[in-house]
Amino acid sequence: MTDAKRAARERIRPEAVGRFENGAKNREIAAALRVSERSVERWRRQWRERGEEGVRSKGSPGRPRLSADQIAQLERELERGPLAHGWADQRWTLARVKTLIGRLFHVGYTVEGTWRLLKRHGWSWQQPARRAIERDDGAVELRGVG
Repeated sequence: MTDAKRAARERIRPEAVGRFENGAKNREIAAALRVSERSVERWRRQWRERGEEGVRSKGSPGRPRLSADQIAQLERELERGPLAHGWADQRWTLARVKTLIGRLFHVGYTVEGTWRLLKRHGWSWQQPARRAIERDDGAVELRGVG
């Protein structure tokens, strides 16, 4: 969900609270606010348990963020190359970067989240312009990908 959509969604919650206080039913609130009944049920339960504060969003649970200092450190480590981090070749894969982030910062990213993080900070995927002449396709196939 984009930040703009998230902000719009946050404006709906207080409106739902007003409707709770007026005794509106979940189905009516969901239709009026164009949200699912399930969301309204969850908001109502949170409102009953913790009041209006309980209905406020806690933010996105699935997007752990790295600080600017951590991003700078990650970039330095990526520049050192995969060999410096124990991999057998010089290929950075998303899975390897994901693993490195976990080792360095104890923060979990998905492979897709890792790609978004790298892309957001100006990194791009690279593909060799040409195949190395000395490449041994048989050896590559036997070793597999790491």
